[in-house]
Amino acid sequence: MDHAVVIGASMAGLLTAAALHRRFATVTVLDRDTLPAVDVHRRGTAQSRHAHGLLARGRETIDELLPGITAELVAQGAMEGDLQRNARHHHSGRTLARGDSGMIGLLVSRPLLEGQVRRRVSALPGVHVSPGKVVTGLLSRDGRVTGVRLADGEPIPADLVVDAGGRASRTPLWLGELGYRPPEEERVGIDLRYGTREFRRTPGDFGGDLVVVIAPTVESPRGGVALALEDDRWIVTMAGYGEGPGLGLTEFAEFAAGLWAPDLHRLVSTAEPIGEPRTYRIPAGIRRRYERLARFPEGLLVVGDAVCAFNPIYGQGMTVAALEARMLLDPDLRPLPFFRRIAKIVDGPWEITVGGDLPMPGVEGNLTPKVRMVNAYLERFHAAAAHDPELALRFLRVSNLYDPPPSLMSPGTLLRVLRSGAQRAVPVPA
Repeated sequence: MDHAVVIGASMAGLLTAAALHRRFATVTVLDRDTLPAVDVHRRGTAQSRHAHGLLARGRETIDELLPGITAELVAQGAMEGDLQRNARHHHSGRTLARGDSGMIGLLVSRPLLEGQVRRRVSALPGVHVSPGKVVTGLLSRDGRVTGVRLADGEPIPADLVVDAGGRASRTPLWLGELGYRPPEEERVGIDLRYGTREFRRTPGDFGGDLVVVIAPTVESPRGGVALALEDDRWIVTMAGYGEGPGLGLTEFAEFAAGLWAPDLHRLVSTAEPIGEPRTYRIPAGIRRRYERLARFPEGLLVVGDAVCAFNPIYGQGMTVAALEARMLLDPDLRPLPFFRRIAKIVDGPWEITVGGDLPMPGVEGNLTPKVRMVNAYLERFHAAAAHDPELALRFLRVSNLYDPPPSLMSPGTLLRVLRSGAQRAVPVPA
């Protein structure tokens, strides 16, 4: 095949191009932004100013698509760490037990990560990244998409078009224009509001740990994360459902004091603040069910946030985008089989985020008996995982998208959780 067009030069679009260049003579990535020559924040990725978690499986997958990129990022200041040994995970009022997971995470700012990915992708044979290009419609003939149309009217023919345009994807609208039904949309209204500040990092902070995660609970529906970044920085992002932190240092620290674990409050109360604070708001988690459509034009695919935009506090978006991009290496690029394959990638993280969001105050959605049961079990699981490194590892394998959520309820795991509870209930001999 000769030419593929990718709409969007964010992480999903760039990784899509990295996969497609192995199959197409030419790949053109179109983005409405002016893409920076240096690693700075850009308008089209407003969320880049906030903490970005690159899960271990995401790092591995990006390294598959762009071999050696982890080493390149580390050479520029990014840091690697074991996501159980070098991290503090606070869930359900408990701190998970430490251990050696073998899951290596990459601590890196979004501008450095995206900038290096863009440099690598732009250097691939036949790949062209074109900034300042606004796609306003699709070209089609005989039930097949044959290219895109730009805002200035210029047509760009293509054998395949991939929409990686994010939450604002216009594919549902374009499908209607072509006489197709748009996908069913699942929406969970979360009204997540978050704020971010950066602080100077010193060697003694958190005893050398690189990651701190404080997950919200129903009783304390605020969460936060601190990630070590290049240039001796901490990036601290905190969020709440329907409320976010004030950006003044005093207000930011007061919000941190409201978290149920003290780690972030200690940091923001004592560390040197640097840079400008930022806020962001996510009104809803959205999943578009392309895999359920009966008809869809050939020559068009959709990936990344254009398919499913998760609650970002779970840090899954970039990893899911990388896994979807790798699916483009499959010989079968017919749309409906492709959507069914990536639905299996999305199912797990969507289940995790929706299950975590629905019990929170103010969240709009159907809190089913199944979700209540699973959440009650997870509280017991986390209580056991606080002193059982193997259970903590199993949880982190799920949250890093190696294993599906049901694995936490396998017979062996259930027995281990139950035994842990029974052992803790037995009085310690005098």
